Amino acid sequence: MTDSTNPLVHYKFDDSLSFITLDDGKANVMSLQMLSEINAALDQAEQHGSVVILTGREKILSAGFDLGVFKRGDKEEIYIMLEAGARLCHRLLSFPLPTIAACGGHAIAMGTFVLLSCDYRVGSTGEAKFAANEVAIGLTVPHFAIEVCRQRLAPASLNKAVNLAHFFDVGEALQAGFLDEVTSEDGLSELAITRAKAFAQLDLASHAATKLRLRAPLLEALEYAIHTDCEGWRKSYGLE
Repeated sequence: MTDSTNPLVHYKFDDSLSFITLDDGKANVMSLQMLSEINAALDQAEQHGSVVILTGREKILSAGFDLGVFKRGDKEEIYIMLEAGARLCHRLLSFPLPTIAACGGHAIAMGTFVLLSCDYRVGSTGEAKFAANEVAIGLTVPHFAIEVCRQRLAPASLNKAVNLAHFFDVGEALQAGFLDEVTSEDGLSELAITRAKAFAQLDLASHAATKLRLRAPLLEALEYAIHTDCEGWRKSYGLE
């Protein structure tokens, strides 16, 4: 599943922080390899017991699931990719350490869901767009994605994002809840590190326990949503 000669995710532990960088040289699509490597990097961050900064390439966090997998038509591969994406959101939302997304560009579809699953999200000024564009390309938004969006987006923006596939610019994204804070493009990394170092001063055991307590209803709803989605995908792809 993972090509060790061509890694898509780079992990660095530096100054007591874990940096996870997505870089496939293109749109950072959530392929099976990308999803597997993100999880491996999160494993390393857990071992280090450190705050995580998740970021992408210049101008893009992720454009979503790998459309090439859909085009190949291998139904088992499609199913595994979709479930892995859903499970990644659940993992991030229940991750025992603080997570920061440093988003310097576009976050589309699954890229948006990963963004919204991080504890704190910083973005930069520029031409970035944020969208759950499924209904614009003939797809029904998965149950898990709706739960992920529901827990962060303002009600009016939730409808606009999920039902109408609106592309939010940076200013709109800040107001809607995609982002918590915006800075200049040059200042994104510095801001993310500053926030990460502040979060590292928390009592991390208390943070982990409180996160699970705070998000217990969400995580229960999300687990049910993933189960529902998986049942639907298996039926749709004839994998039952």
